[in-house]
Amino acid sequence: MSVGVLAHLFGSLPYKELAPKVAASGFTHVQLALWKAISDVDFSKPGNISPGLANAIGEQFDKNGVSISVLGCYVHLFERDVELRRANVNRFKELLRYARFFGAPMVAAETGRNEGGDYTDRDWSVMKETLEELAEEAEKWGVFVGLEAANDHLVGTAPELARMLEEVPSSNIGVVIDPGNLLTAANFHNQNQVIEEAFKLLGSRIIAAHAKDRIMLENGELGTATAGLGGMNYELYMKLLNHYKPHVHIIMEEAKEHQMAQSKAFIDEIRGRV
Repeated sequence: MSVGVLAHLFGSLPYKELAPKVAASGFTHVQLALWKAISDVDFSKPGNISPGLANAIGEQFDKNGVSISVLGCYVHLFERDVELRRANVNRFKELLRYARFFGAPMVAAETGRNEGGDYTDRDWSVMKETLEELAEEAEKWGVFVGLEAANDHLVGTAPELARMLEEVPSSNIGVVIDPGNLLTAANFHNQNQVIEEAFKLLGSRIIAAHAKDRIMLENGELGTATAGLGGMNYELYMKLLNHYKPHVHIIMEEAKEHQMAQSKAFIDEIRGRV
């Protein structure tokens, strides 16, 4: 397992500046969200990606010794506004079509969330229909849809993600595991059970992993921190990750640039001995 990083943690930069900056920070792979990380190409709407553009970006990273392990697609996949949802789905499908030209094996996302968490059976049905459409596109191009459960999202728990995978049984859908996204103020004291349940239900479907930390704040809320600066059981996380998916790519989240080396070393040290 190698530790990579979210490319946009370095800010939004021209891709010819971004790739060497990632490499200089000691990372060999990234999760790349085009419209978050790249400033010199307009990715604000679908339609402007070509094999040539994707190759140019992928080659720039490659010549700096950095691969694109994940294309990130931060969109709301069950948006109740039909027109907006169609735009979001089209954007995701465009990334699936061109992922291989970037050198990326997957396009990943959380499902999306509504303010207040007022989810309905209709929302679930729409998400299922969306995932079926995305899986069909992924199957055409030989890439994966990476789906991530996240607290407060429609698919917010490991059991909910397991249910969605069962209802859309495509081998081109995989799991981006992130225990930090499954923890809440209510279950943080019982985090080992939450983490173990996630791997029991989803371990065989994992295709990438995220790394951040969680910390209980004085006001009783659960905060987020870079790996190593919180109270999440990384020993257990890395042990299970090694067991279920040796050599899976780990992508660091949350870290500021001055924290990256320390956080990466923290993860590397643990995964090297568990």
